[in-house]
Amino acid sequence: MQLDLSGRHALVCGASQGIGRASAIELALLGADVTVLARRADVLAALVQSLPWIHDAQKHGLIVADAADTDALRTHAEKLVSTHPVHILINNTGGPPPGTVADATPADFLDAYRKHLLANHVLTQAVIPGMREARWGRIVNIISTSVKEPIPGIGVSNTTRGAVASWAKTLATELAPFGITVNNVLPGSTHTPRIEQIVAARAQKTGCSEQDVQLAMTAEIPLGRFADPAETAAAVAFLASPAASYITGVSLPVDGGRMRSL
Repeated sequence: MQLDLSGRHALVCGASQGIGRASAIELALLGADVTVLARRADVLAALVQSLPWIHDAQKHGLIVADAADTDALRTHAEKLVSTHPVHILINNTGGPPPGTVADATPADFLDAYRKHLLANHVLTQAVIPGMREARWGRIVNIISTSVKEPIPGIGVSNTTRGAVASWAKTLATELAPFGITVNNVLPGSTHTPRIEQIVAARAQKTGCSEQDVQLAMTAEIPLGRFADPAETAAAVAFLASPAASYITGVSLPVDGGRMRSL
């Protein structure tokens, strides 16, 4: 199986923690040059120093940016690709705060769409020209299983993630003739700060302890546990690899079998 990414350059968003960080590590292990993007400069600098170096030509870098500032994102991305074309884009941003969709305000939706759909879009527009020229590209969006089965208590997230999935499916068809694939990874419950936020919100709403909430959540997962971020990152890295060259337009759940839908 061809997994070698030597000579390819990956831009990994939301890389300061969780699945984004784990994805940056996995791509570096496959030989890719990795540029990590997030808001915290100190965390990113430490990550770059710790990323694997598989061969002498490999180089890693960082971009400090906020997904909410789409103008700055575009500027950073265009500057990056002008000197180092991006072959792999990992779109990943922390989810909107928990809450019911009925209680959400228009501002809540606009903020979520800006940080997810619009941020993904401006970054993708910046990297597409280089991918077209190379006749090779991978765009992987880390979304949520909520695109297949809405998750109670995260109404804005459910809505926004669905929009991103539809955007990605449309984009996959448009870019396929250029050798560019577009796929979504749908994490289930994963040991990240996001799941801690969801557990805490459910505990507050139900009056149960956080431990009881987590036990109830894991009871719904056939594998009986939350995922480690590295397990989700492995799926991201595979979809970014040469081995996945004939896979595009799919939404791949990495959820321990929790979802019952096909």
